[in-house]
Amino acid sequence: MARDEKIDLLRTVPLFKGLGDRQLERISVLADIIDLPADRRILSQGERGAEMFVMVRGSARVERDGALLADAGPGAVLGEIALLDGGPRTATVTLAEASRLLVLARREFQTLLDEFPDVRLHVFEMVARRLRALDREAVH
Repeated sequence: MARDEKIDLLRTVPLFKGLGDRQLERISVLADIIDLPADRRILSQGERGAEMFVMVRGSARVERDGALLADAGPGAVLGEIALLDGGPRTATVTLAEASRLLVLARREFQTLLDEFPDVRLHVFEMVARRLRALDREAVH
């Protein structure tokens, strides 16, 4: 994929909304774009996480203990929790259809968060929303 095409693709990802050309150029160096087939498992609950994914195109099923938690589509960020704390994956994610994904390995993810405070804040806000959604009856 050409560099300009990759940057244009990054512009469509909500996680990177508001970032400038220089920042998107840096992310294009840190991240890879991959195309995977339907029914491919990209995360397995309980396993150690080595990368995170951002859905660019396609959809996926997010399950915990065999129960469907959510369907994920374009813009969804998957696997960031294990990269934040170094712990095991909290869910299993299987692609529901052929999908295009942005992938960042742990080291690149940490570099991204260190270099771009806006992205760091956005990732933390997403994690907080997910935690709240897990226990809707808890007092917040």
